[in-house]
Amino acid sequence: MKVILKQNVPSLGKAGDLVKVNDGYARNLLIPKGLAIEANEKNIKTFEHEKKNILQRAEKEQKAAQEQAAKLSSVTLTIARKVGDQDKIFGSVTSKDIELALHEKGFTIDKKMIVHDEQIKSLGEFKVKIKLHSGIEAEIKLNVIGE
Repeated sequence: MKVILKQNVPSLGKAGDLVKVNDGYARNLLIPKGLAIEANEKNIKTFEHEKKNILQRAEKEQKAAQEQAAKLSSVTLTIARKVGDQDKIFGSVTSKDIELALHEKGFTIDKKMIVHDEQIKSLGEFKVKIKLHSGIEAEIKLNVIGE
């Protein structure tokens, strides 16, 4: 099935591209999530008209993501946790905890955007990546201290 992408999809292409994908992928993921529309004659004509607006919107989103990445790069979060023997914390610091700490600082970041390689189960300083947009990531410092 041929579809026209309405947004950038990392594994397929950029907004405005006409791509061929499996029928199930288009019907179950791309079209319901609003990432693409089916490429029939009517949609192609309509899309050519809207393509300029979509490309401008995608460019605005990318610029906004870059600005937010610049702001986030200077952020240092401090999260306090209860500590047991040998300076091990009870539980771990999760993406939800980081999301709440960022929200307190005035950033609206979804926990799904937060990427950390290992579980944070000890005191110390950690680097946490936040994926803001396709190809745009910010890295924040996270200090975990004992209560």
